[in-house]
Amino acid sequence: MSIERIGCGPRMSDAVVHGNTIYLAGHVADAAKGKSVGEQTRDILAQIDETLAEAGSDKTRILSATIYLADIKTFQEMNAVWDSWVSQGNTPARATVEAKLAAPDYTVEIVMVAAR
Repeated sequence: MSIERIGCGPRMSDAVVHGNTIYLAGHVADAAKGKSVGEQTRDILAQIDETLAEAGSDKTRILSATIYLADIKTFQEMNAVWDSWVSQGNTPARATVEAKLAAPDYTVEIVMVAAR
């Protein structure tokens, strides 16, 4: 089975496709870096939409998601954005945890696995 790398860089790829499974790297805010959890979540989900499209998939095909929050007290704010984005009837298995992220300006990081 072939392996396809999307957004391949020197340290990591944005996604790796093996067979019909797409493994997304942890996505953090780009345009919304340093902004609210809600704005960062919207930014990340837009990036994920783009990456999934490039891999030949979409949010209705997400199998699992892990969401890392710098402060678990922002869980409701993140969920408000998530709930308006996620495809109802196609919700993935999901875990949300509090974690120290790579830089203080990042308050959300999302990792996903999807089907093609």
